[in-house]
Amino acid sequence: MRIIITGGGTGGHLFPGIALAAALRQQFPGCEIMFIGTKRQLDRDTLAGLDFRQESITCMGLKGMGLTHRIRSLASLPKAVLEARRLIKQFQPELVFGVGGYVTGPVLLAARLLGVPACIHEQNSIPGLANRLTSRFVNKVFVSIPGTYPFSPAKTVVSGNPVRAEILAAAEQKQSQQKANTPFTLLVMGGSLGAHRVNLLMLEAAALLKEKLNRPFQLIHQTGAADAEQVRAGYAAIGINADVAPFIRDMAAVYAQADLAVARAGATSLAELAVMGLPALLIPYPHAADDHQAANARYYVAGGGAKMYREEELDAGRLAAAILEMAADADGLATMGAAMRSMAVPDAAERILAECMELIGK
Repeated sequence: MRIIITGGGTGGHLFPGIALAAALRQQFPGCEIMFIGTKRQLDRDTLAGLDFRQESITCMGLKGMGLTHRIRSLASLPKAVLEARRLIKQFQPELVFGVGGYVTGPVLLAARLLGVPACIHEQNSIPGLANRLTSRFVNKVFVSIPGTYPFSPAKTVVSGNPVRAEILAAAEQKQSQQKANTPFTLLVMGGSLGAHRVNLLMLEAAALLKEKLNRPFQLIHQTGAADAEQVRAGYAAIGINADVAPFIRDMAAVYAQADLAVARAGATSLAELAVMGLPALLIPYPHAADDHQAANARYYVAGGGAKMYREEELDAGRLAAAILEMAADADGLATMGAAMRSMAVPDAAERILAECMELIGK
């Protein structure tokens, strides 16, 4: 069996694709997988070392760009579709699966023109442009979070968001272990690309935490490439024990250590936090398309697993106060963690595969 998975641009698109590929390999050991992504360095770094064929096509995004960029993007579309068509004809897949990002459009369109069954997965509460457009001609649409979507109800399946196998394994181990006499561990992450404003807020808030938190604590902070040195030096200057990295590859180990996460509200990060039962203080990215991160966050806030603060309403003092309040309430954190876990869908990849195999008659 041969499957093409396509997507990219952010870790939030790539990680569900990786999780789905791993589940495919587990169920069908001889399955051949091709991943078609973008030429961005993030895609190459995230997919590095994985044992499936990796290809890329030349294409550009449309939404949120200026008129000149949009014209160039539209002009490049025929070439991108031809590149995708060539790869599909060469690989001869039984299914093409899109996990989001502008690269999926040309690939799914090429699959449609060649008569290859195709599906998409929408991680966010508010769909991206590529998925809104391609949903019209794919066979099935999978969504992560229950809600109202501009998709055909007849082909929409609430599946959850596939989570990588190593994180699922870490979640099982974490539930069986009790932490005792360990420092309070705060995980700060702004997504795969980092979050500049959150980085600066945490630097200021950390000094207040050191002064007022009545217990030992440590920080694990994924900053993105641009801010890593500044954040590392800032924590060192105030004597904070902090593990700072531009990008963390072993998120399973990091989640297992954490007691509380301060994070953006990307759908894939939220799915991972939910599987881990890790309570979160969410700061949605204010410029996300259609404000979809705030919509994602509201689902987990309503379920009791997270609290949300708008970036524009936060300063260092308010952020520190919110963290201090949560850290001081061990029972409250445990309740939030249980609520977070209750919203997890650890078998999302298996749900998706079952529907896909039915579609292609396997």
